[in-house]
Amino acid sequence: MTKSTPSRRTPAKANPRTASKKNPRIATKTPRPAAVAKEAAAPRPQKADAQPASKIEAITTLLRRPKGASIEDLMEATGWQAHSVRGAISGAIKKKLGLNVMSEKTGTIRLYRIANNSAG
Repeated sequence: MTKSTPSRRTPAKANPRTASKKNPRIATKTPRPAAVAKEAAAPRPQKADAQPASKIEAITTLLRRPKGASIEDLMEATGWQAHSVRGAISGAIKKKLGLNVMSEKTGTIRLYRIANNSAG
């Protein structure tokens, strides 16, 4: 039987740009200047004719139109593919926001719209 010698691993070299003083291998975050932090936290001012802040908002505004919107309309507004638009309608709008989305087929085009919940 031969004795195994312990492996002689060389310690990893520290990166001088990211090394902390206590442990040279652990990177630390650099603090952000106060002015930059305030700019990032401040809400963006919106104009009266500003576009919606998110693509889900863009979809909901199109679906709130009286005639609704087709998949092609929603694809143009978001830049998404058809399966992504349908997934957003199902997941984000129906499930998360709790809106009632109806679909109607008129001829060869299927139109989606948000139905009025106050029918009573």
